[in-house]
Amino acid sequence: MNIFIVGICGKMGRALTEQALAHGVTVTGGLDRDSSALYPVFTRADDVNVPFDVIIDFSRPQTLPKVCALAEARRCPCVLATTGYSEKEEEQIAALSKSVPVFKSANMSIGVQALAYLTEKAARILNGFDIEIVERHHNQKEDAPSGTAKMLCSAAEKGLPYAPKYAFGREGIAPREKNEIGVHAVRGGTEAGTHEVCFYGHDESLILTHRATNRTVFADGALRAARFLLAQDAGLYGMHDLLAATFG
Repeated sequence: MNIFIVGICGKMGRALTEQALAHGVTVTGGLDRDSSALYPVFTRADDVNVPFDVIIDFSRPQTLPKVCALAEARRCPCVLATTGYSEKEEEQIAALSKSVPVFKSANMSIGVQALAYLTEKAARILNGFDIEIVERHHNQKEDAPSGTAKMLCSAAEKGLPYAPKYAFGREGIAPREKNEIGVHAVRGGTEAGTHEVCFYGHDESLILTHRATNRTVFADGALRAARFLLAQDAGLYGMHDLLAATFG
């Protein structure tokens, strides 16, 4: 399988190129603002002249038009591992999925998918507990809260008998309201990504934690998603589809 990486010179782009060999995958080039001595790097989608089977995008939402143009021109699958898309960009992704297979997930880690599953179950069981979600990332991450934190909010909602209100951080006089979920973003250093879903009850608490100590876990998930897409028809897919195909 040949892959083309959008954001190839970034942190995740480098992690992907390092993990590709272990997965029997060949990197044929990438799209980025910088250059690379190892692979052909292009700044414009129209200039891309290397072969590839799947596009993997670990860049920024602003790059989406270039990604869509390239995927449509080559009629090839696309893995979108970027977060922070606007409503208009989500519509562009949905339109792209009508012509090519598109895999989109806020987090490519299988462990995070397990966390989301457990969050839903815990919210259902611990009805009446206060819920707080804390996410920690490196100091270069732009969107807050993280796409994964939003995914965990959705997972908790599925297990709750009510529609929660959200408090994105607290300041000043801000007592906790009934049926509220607090969401907090921490940014610092080189933190790869930690997410905690905290359930606080009367005299007891439960904290579910996922901690990524290396970006390779996200690269591995993206490469699995790319191979999964090769066997799919046009449509929009996510981690639940990959896990169903892998584990049944």
